[in-house]
Amino acid sequence: MTARVRLSAGALSFLAMLRNDIEAGVRHWRQFLARTLLLPPSVLFVFGRLLPDLGYVSGGYANVLFPGLVAASAFIGALHGTALPLAVDFSWTREIENRLLAPLDTRLIALEKVLLGALRGLLSAALVVPAGFVALGGVQWPLASAPAASGILLLGALTGAATGLALGSLVTPCRVMTVFGAALPPLAFTGCIHFPLDRLAGIPWFRAVCAVNPLTYVAEGLRAALLPDEAAITVLPAIAVLTGVLAVAGLAGVLGFHRRAHA
Repeated sequence: MTARVRLSAGALSFLAMLRNDIEAGVRHWRQFLARTLLLPPSVLFVFGRLLPDLGYVSGGYANVLFPGLVAASAFIGALHGTALPLAVDFSWTREIENRLLAPLDTRLIALEKVLLGALRGLLSAALVVPAGFVALGGVQWPLASAPAASGILLLGALTGAATGLALGSLVTPCRVMTVFGAALPPLAFTGCIHFPLDRLAGIPWFRAVCAVNPLTYVAEGLRAALLPDEAAITVLPAIAVLTGVLAVAGLAGVLGFHRRAHA
């Protein structure tokens, strides 16, 4: 009976913490919308509509670019939404000290951070999709592919959040923003956002670099779900790779979080 009561108290504390963080995020919805909706639709309009209309790229390029940007919104949005708030919690606000007072295991507090970051990433992707359809005009996705595409985005967001947990826990809080800013350009440009992996056959060294980027498997997995002819891999290999990265990054993040929280 005592164990059951303790479990119920822990579950209620976990849900209350998650709810409070969601409510705090809702209060900053303007900043979130500005961060989410300024860049991706602009990139889609320029590269997916304007340049094809001007004849600089083929008209089908939008079909390749759109899933890549949605995947990037889920993965990078989750990474950003986990790592940077965590750095704030561990630095001047010391918010983490209040979290540790809750009747929760430290690992569950880390899990809450991952879930919250994944929700931010999924919301980013969900906002980019309709904005992209408006910016591009004629792009269509088959409705039957929605379950597979949603699964890839969920796994991609969780992987991004777990990576953010590892970054925010293992890097000194005052350096997280610097490391994130330095890592973002290579992460984006080697993540197959703008091109399929199989088109790099003539540049094997760059293809190898892209193949070790987890964002590649979110982008290619989403293309495989929505546009199988445009993807270099199928959905199942993408799921397998992302699951492995999620396990490794999650373990590193939880261990790093526990160590820093009790330092």
